[in-house]
Amino acid sequence: MSEARARILSRLRAAPPSVAPDRPDWQPPRFGDQRLAKFRTMLESWRAEVHDTTAAAWPETLAALLGTKLAGKNSRTVIHAPNTVTGQTLAEAWAGRSDVPVLVPYIESVESFKTVLVQQADAGVTGTVAGIAETGTVVLWPGADEPRLMSLLPPVHVAVVAASSVRDTMADVVTEQGWKDRMPTNVVLVSGPSKTADIEQTLAFGVHGPKEFVVLVLTDA
Repeated sequence: MSEARARILSRLRAAPPSVAPDRPDWQPPRFGDQRLAKFRTMLESWRAEVHDTTAAAWPETLAALLGTKLAGKNSRTVIHAPNTVTGQTLAEAWAGRSDVPVLVPYIESVESFKTVLVQQADAGVTGTVAGIAETGTVVLWPGADEPRLMSLLPPVHVAVVAASSVRDTMADVVTEQGWKDRMPTNVVLVSGPSKTADIEQTLAFGVHGPKEFVVLVLTDA
């Protein structure tokens, strides 16, 4: 150990312990029966699209939405996670149909799938583990079955959210789901399409991620 380093560490060890500051007097907001309304309002304030649907009808709702959004595109390609409930539901509902976008499963490595992700995919559909009303945020829990690139690279990200999973605050989600015991390597919190104002403080959408963010709220789930 160098002499300088030893001197610094010695001074740090000799310093009296500091007293933790008092916690601020804060109470989490409670929205009661307006929770879903707050969730929608906040999402829309971040330029997200929010559509109410049901657990049985959401694939058809999505087909109609994407049919409009992707009209005129050559590929009309949507990626999904076939080993998740969301992905399986979509695949079964769209199987054998010619009036819906092409559904491509994300089951390959990034290296072999990057052409689809970067150049061909028009939209990515993911599930969520929760919604946060206070901030208008959906919580994604990426993993091997649903890689995070699905929500980052396609120009349109569609998130499917169960209304029953929406909580007032992030603290509620963290506590109820026991995050302290099962944190993954990555949690994605999405409150709208990608945006930046790096250049001359001019707000631009879709520079670093999806340009459009669509949230399907399953009101019966």
